[in-house]
Amino acid sequence: MSPEDPALSPATPEQLFARLDALGIRYVTNHHPPAFTVEQGNAVWGLIPGMHCKNLFLKDAKARLWLVVAPAEQRVDLKTLPERIGSARLSFGAPPLLEEVLGVTPGTVTPFALINDPQHRVTVVLDEGMMAQPLLNYHPLTNEATTTLTNEDLRKFLAACGHRVMVVPLGD
Repeated sequence: MSPEDPALSPATPEQLFARLDALGIRYVTNHHPPAFTVEQGNAVWGLIPGMHCKNLFLKDAKARLWLVVAPAEQRVDLKTLPERIGSARLSFGAPPLLEEVLGVTPGTVTPFALINDPQHRVTVVLDEGMMAQPLLNYHPLTNEATTTLTNEDLRKFLAACGHRVMVVPLGD
């Protein structure tokens, strides 16, 4: 991505909202102080309804990229996850790779960042229990806000991005 070429720059939150609007996706965004971790999020989410989620950008031993999305408080075991999703051994993706592929930095990872991956380098893994919840919350490309939408609208957004999506139980 190059700052000199706006066509190659990561999407802004405003561009994300325009894309959601164009897709007919209903959402509500609440602004708050930056939240880089689940713990910090718990302090700022307040009365925002719905399930709050965490997002793990992972790379497997075969260099495949994964975005694992789960409830904020759920433990995701990276040792057993490969068997559940059909990957090789997993580790966290390096920040430069995260920025290159999804256009976000650590602390701002979100399924909305798939708007920045037109080459579909990332496979998305959604927790089954999370996807049974009516309202879901994610950063809208910035950790200074939380955007709430329905699970159906998240599916609609991901389909529009053209990414492969797996829905699996991630809990113990």
